[in-house]
Amino acid sequence: MRLFERLYARALVWAREPRAVYYLSGLSFVEAFIFPIPPEVMLAPMMLGKRQRAFHFANISLLFSLLGALVGYLLGHWAFHALKPALEALHFLAPIEHGVEVLRTQMATHHWGMFGVLILAALQPVVPMKFITWASGIVGVPILPFLACMALGRGKRVWLLALLIRFFGDRAERILHKYIEWFGWAALIVLAALLGWWLLR
Repeated sequence: MRLFERLYARALVWAREPRAVYYLSGLSFVEAFIFPIPPEVMLAPMMLGKRQRAFHFANISLLFSLLGALVGYLLGHWAFHALKPALEALHFLAPIEHGVEVLRTQMATHHWGMFGVLILAALQPVVPMKFITWASGIVGVPILPFLACMALGRGKRVWLLALLIRFFGDRAERILHKYIEWFGWAALIVLAALLGWWLLR
């Protein structure tokens, strides 16, 4: 059964719909503070479907990621203690508290190290960014440097993806179409392993 080939073909169809921009915006927004799925799962097919608009889609994703990061920051700053039981139930509490300790240490020793942690968190495609957005609000990282670091880290991700697709779009689409089943099942296995590790820690 060629599950991922069908899903990929469907994603390309969705990516050409006018509402795709709204789906991308919503996914980019919630991923920055609570949702575990990175926006690239929507962004890459959209870019492949309309390669001439790749940077436009990248900028939309970046904008809504920053808005989501700001929500995470504000929740960490104003509502962390009230939301602790919910975060613990979601297995978010321990990673957030770890992020708090890392940022506090960096703030106390060297601000440039703290900025590096923020940029690296925004660069990573899996889960750390949302934990750092909450931790930044709890610690009280200055909001403008926080947003600048988020923009730099996440911007590198989406702009690099846009650049690769603009230059290698045809080749990338051929490779994806040929090996999508392998990529899909490999990504699913990795995601399941990460989820299992995260729940059993």
